[in-house]
Amino acid sequence: MISYFPAPVSKKGIFLYVISLILVSIIFLKYAIGTTWIVMGFLEILVFFLMSNQLSFTWQRLSAKDFARNLFIVALLLRVVWVVFSYFFYISQKGNPFEFDGGDSYGYHYEAEWLAGEPWSLVWNYYLGEGKGVSDMGYPFYLILLYRMIGPNIIVARLLKAIYGSITCILLYKLAARSVNEQVGRMAGIFAMLMPNLIIYCGLHLKETEMLFLIVAFLERTDYVLRERMITWGKVILPLLLAGSLFFFRTVLGVLAFFSVATALLFSPNRTIRLARKLVMTVWVVLAIAVLAGGTIRTEIEGYWEDRGENQTIRREVQTKRGNQWAKYATGTVMAPMMFVIPFSTMVDTEQNNQLVLHAGNYVRNYMGVFVLIFLFTVLFVKKNWREFSFIGSFLVGYFGVVSMSGFANSERFLLPGLPCLIILWAYGISELNAKNYKFVNYWSVIVVLMEVGWAYFKIGSRGWDF
Repeated sequence: MISYFPAPVSKKGIFLYVISLILVSIIFLKYAIGTTWIVMGFLEILVFFLMSNQLSFTWQRLSAKDFARNLFIVALLLRVVWVVFSYFFYISQKGNPFEFDGGDSYGYHYEAEWLAGEPWSLVWNYYLGEGKGVSDMGYPFYLILLYRMIGPNIIVARLLKAIYGSITCILLYKLAARSVNEQVGRMAGIFAMLMPNLIIYCGLHLKETEMLFLIVAFLERTDYVLRERMITWGKVILPLLLAGSLFFFRTVLGVLAFFSVATALLFSPNRTIRLARKLVMTVWVVLAIAVLAGGTIRTEIEGYWEDRGENQTIRREVQTKRGNQWAKYATGTVMAPMMFVIPFSTMVDTEQNNQLVLHAGNYVRNYMGVFVLIFLFTVLFVKKNWREFSFIGSFLVGYFGVVSMSGFANSERFLLPGLPCLIILWAYGISELNAKNYKFVNYWSVIVVLMEVGWAYFKIGSRGWDF
């Protein structure tokens, strides 16, 4: 078993990024991205691949306590640096500290700034008035509470995101270490610490950092409870509250939280899960769903499911009218097989600067996708131990399945909640590398370059632009 991120794989990731960027820039010269995005992307790639290799090797001998401390410190340092840099970067680029085309960020900030000075009765009525759903009200409530305490301070709110993001890395490490082993857990924690997308979102005024913190906290605490020899109601309360909180960020996440617990109870090979334990946990799931399925939450869930086909069609039509002529082909059937490796990296200038900021992180997802394939091959056909991943796997597959059926299957932001689970699969896949399956990495080296060139062709061609 490999206990660290190998240097040849790391260097290959950097090399393929450079090759992809050069090829895309030459083939689509008219739409080559600017120096700012090239430098930013290259730095993100170097930080992820070089530091993943170095730290996963040098930190092997640290105690679990020292590793967790180092993981938190470095994660926090990287995120604080980005928060401060991006704050002034966005001001220099567009005159305010919000990302390009930051519609949601503006809404969250100015709405919270307004309601922070109003009576709570107005806040309750504004978000919980008749006919209003609960999805997406969690983050505005959090911002209002925060602004009431510290004022509408944007930089402080984002520095807090850096803390949440750093804690998320620790929780992911603990989850992976418990689910697989210590070596895989450490690799997963380091990947999360260095993952460009997870760092970048700490500098955005969006809900994703807080939402990911709650998702990973739910997964980690629930996994802990599932492996306990004795189950008490006291131990169940925190996972239940965390699962319930997800309904207030994205309704489908709350549903999938309970679905994943039920799946784990049905398929987990853990012998410590006795009948009594299964009974307690099953009662928890049933009661929780019964309570949460009432009222507006049930209406939202039913509405999402009933409108899934219509929403997908409308989304495609909107994209087509905006000039994305090939968007109509990105159906659920087409997107579902690609969910573990998308979104593709945008290496051409299509006047979507947010995608250029994130393009290096998306490339990392594309490249690391091969280790998800190695993971699947190993657990399904070699070790046949897929039941051990029934909890994490059901949450990930369930979420990606829902997104692939929606109109947001190619949206980086909507795919982000699945990233923590993907990172664990990356780490497991790397740990199972050997002479036989390394051929997949070599094949993938060609595929990933074709991905980036093909996506550039799609981005430009779908707009009807000349090459």
